[in-house]
Amino acid sequence: KGPDIFTVTGKSAEEIEKEIPRPFLQLMRLGYKVHPQHFALGNRAQAFVNGDEAYPEMCRLIASAKKEVLMQSYIFDNDRAGQMFVKALKQAAKNGAKVKVLVDGVGLNYSKPTIAAALRRTPGIEFSVFLPSKSPINLPFVNLRNHRKILIVDGLAAFFGGMNVAEGNLVQTQPKEPIIDITFKVEGPVVDQMSRVFEEDWIFSGKKHFIPASFRAGGPLPGTMPARIIPDGPDGDYGKIELMALGALSCAQKTVQIVTPYFLPENNILIALEVAAMRGVNVEIILPSKSNILGMDGAMRANFARLLEKGVKIYRTRPPFDHSKIMLVDDAWLFVGSANWDVRSFKLNFECNMECLDKQLAREVGKIIARKKANATAEKWDKN
Repeated sequence: KGPDIFTVTGKSAEEIEKEIPRPFLQLMRLGYKVHPQHFALGNRAQAFVNGDEAYPEMCRLIASAKKEVLMQSYIFDNDRAGQMFVKALKQAAKNGAKVKVLVDGVGLNYSKPTIAAALRRTPGIEFSVFLPSKSPINLPFVNLRNHRKILIVDGLAAFFGGMNVAEGNLVQTQPKEPIIDITFKVEGPVVDQMSRVFEEDWIFSGKKHFIPASFRAGGPLPGTMPARIIPDGPDGDYGKIELMALGALSCAQKTVQIVTPYFLPENNILIALEVAAMRGVNVEIILPSKSNILGMDGAMRANFARLLEKGVKIYRTRPPFDHSKIMLVDDAWLFVGSANWDVRSFKLNFECNMECLDKQLAREVGKIIARKKANATAEKWDKN
């Protein structure tokens, strides 16, 4: 038996059981078996909606770097958004910070010419590609992609979620193909867990081992949120995010809200959703009304009837396309990151999610979900 997750806080298991509702305790026990990584305590997180909110703050953070910038993205387009980041990364390098940028080999090719040349020719920026591919549809490399999106500055603050770097995310500038999304600014010791994920990916991409700047809690901690990072991929971390989602569905007492752009899970997830709804949990799934992938709408719709029949509620948001990825359980437990609710994310890609218990953040995210539902149409179950 490994170290007990419940004594890491310095409190006894009995004290913690009084503070944490029993279903969440069960979920934490399960979570530790799925991925034996302790919760880091004393974090703070804030949601940023769309690139309009997120990009200026991300670039401000990068440009203020003193020691180190670690940035990885699935897509890093060579467009207005990409140039904002290149400018900030150049400033970080001028400050003397060590700058490392990692982009997925397929995601890199979403724009032509790619951002690679601009990053490679900038002094002080180290650039690497994860499993290089000459084309976005170069089979068999369309799978096994690094879908993670992580930005870490000086080991102190990070942006973490599912938002790529692309001008479509700058919704207020009225781009040709606008994309709604969400990402989270995270401060505190959990940033070290993100750094380890980046470090492993950096080495896998053929670069030298390095020791990331670490969070040193000399003064007061940024917040009170317990959080931990759960990496997932077709390697030693296989199936961890899917197992956590199943665990959360089985432990939920009142509400489950899922926001995802792509919803094509296997039967085990569909059954867990149905069972949760049948035992009285209010289960809501929020999806875009029109996908940006050909054939996805029809494929997703094939599972609607069985879910609606069992009491699962499905909402389809009107355009722009919503790329957000959120799971909120009982207005307290959050699971956010890069993973979609489909087989590619659960089985084939390198993904990364953050698990956290924070009622304040949950309220903030709950309001964002409520706004999405206000812009959505509820699917109806046709009994005939």
